[in-house]
Amino acid sequence: MSKRDYYEVLGVGKDAGDADIKAAYRKLALRHHPDRNPDDPQAEEKFKEASEAYSVLSDSQKRSVYDRFGFAGLQGASQPSPDAFADFGDILGDFFGFGDLFGSGGGRRRTRAQRGEDVRYDLELSFEEAIFGMTAEIQVPRMERCDHCHGTGAEAGTSPVTCPTCHGRGEVLYQQSFLSIRRTCSSCNGSGQIIRNPCGQCRGQGYRQVQRKLKVTIPAGVDETTRIRLAGEGQPGGNGGPAGDLYVFLKVRQHPFFERHEQDLHCTIPVNVAQAALGAEIEVPTLDEPYKVKIPEGTQSGAQIRIRHRGVPVVNGNGRGDLYVHIEVRLPARLTREQRKLFEQLRDTLPVDNAPAEKGLFEKVKNYFM
Repeated sequence: MSKRDYYEVLGVGKDAGDADIKAAYRKLALRHHPDRNPDDPQAEEKFKEASEAYSVLSDSQKRSVYDRFGFAGLQGASQPSPDAFADFGDILGDFFGFGDLFGSGGGRRRTRAQRGEDVRYDLELSFEEAIFGMTAEIQVPRMERCDHCHGTGAEAGTSPVTCPTCHGRGEVLYQQSFLSIRRTCSSCNGSGQIIRNPCGQCRGQGYRQVQRKLKVTIPAGVDETTRIRLAGEGQPGGNGGPAGDLYVFLKVRQHPFFERHEQDLHCTIPVNVAQAALGAEIEVPTLDEPYKVKIPEGTQSGAQIRIRHRGVPVVNGNGRGDLYVHIEVRLPARLTREQRKLFEQLRDTLPVDNAPAEKGLFEKVKNYFM
């Protein structure tokens, strides 16, 4: 079977640049890779054909020879160079998750350091603790290096041995035509070592789960949207990588009297009809000490009084919100004889100033339906 023109294989023109050639090869390689098409021999052939074309057209010297003399000029020199293999790995390695997918020779594979996983901890606070802040001591389950085996996973007095399958490289090399494909060794899971005598404490893992005690500083003014991050207090990293972080999620219990709206607090204070009509001085509870406020004469139900700087502190900032006192005028459900007599006298002395308003209301309703 005669070979197809390399430009035709990749679907590019002869004036294509390096980026166009690389992009065309990546598209074909990902489509026809044998791992994606295990039962399709034609896909494997197309993958090899595309790889061969790319190994030539990505090399400026070989491409020049090919452009001048065609396949005849490449006889004896058409095998990809080590640099070409490295380029294959750059194109496909991250996609297939093989790390150094292609390689040209020996040497231990480069094991990437892995960052540890983040950990979540849910902490419940009282309303006052969220407002004024606190220091909490928590216990967080996490993995730590086993003291018995010092993290090796092998029983004390022994040590891991070199994996006989991959000879310590952590990966196995497979030959596909002129391509060398590396895959993680299934015997040692890429570590390059096998533990013959696992540690009795951690069962060969090298880590044990412990309950770690930590102190968490909760700043004043937090709410349920606040997340506190403790750097490096998550799960340990792999292969020397950094540990993850611990995120403390807050849940704040409701208060029976105060209601929070961002940095302001709201509460409702009941007063009797005499206090509302004549005015009075009342004592309002706050989250600090009680505060005296004046109820103006003729205060209506639903009126509000603002007390500055008795609200919620600004997180990691200066100042506080305000406290809003909502007045609720309550009428007595039952009256004594004396109270009834006094109310009757009051009724007789008050002007009936609602009659015009009522008449106007009835006129509006009447006109609406006519």
